[in-house]
Amino acid sequence: MAIISTKEAAERLGLSVRRVQALIKSGKLPGQKFGAAYMINEKDLGKVKDRKPGRPAKKTGKKGKNNE
Repeated sequence: MAIISTKEAAERLGLSVRRVQALIKSGKLPGQKFGAAYMINEKDLGKVKDRKPGRPAKKTGKKGKNNE
C-alpha cells in the first residue's frame, strides 16, 4: 500500500492540489489528514480518475434576460 501526497495525486490526475483537497473534503476521494497535509492511498486515485472534468453545469429554472 503506497501513500502519496496531495501534490503527487494532483500530478497523476492532472489536477491542482486545491482540487484534490476539495475532492477529499467532499468525500469523493478518500484521504487522511496528517497535521496540515492530506495523504492519499495510491489505489484510491481510481475512484476519481474517470470523473468528468470541470464544474457541473448550472441548472436554471427561471427564465432570465437571455433565456426568453
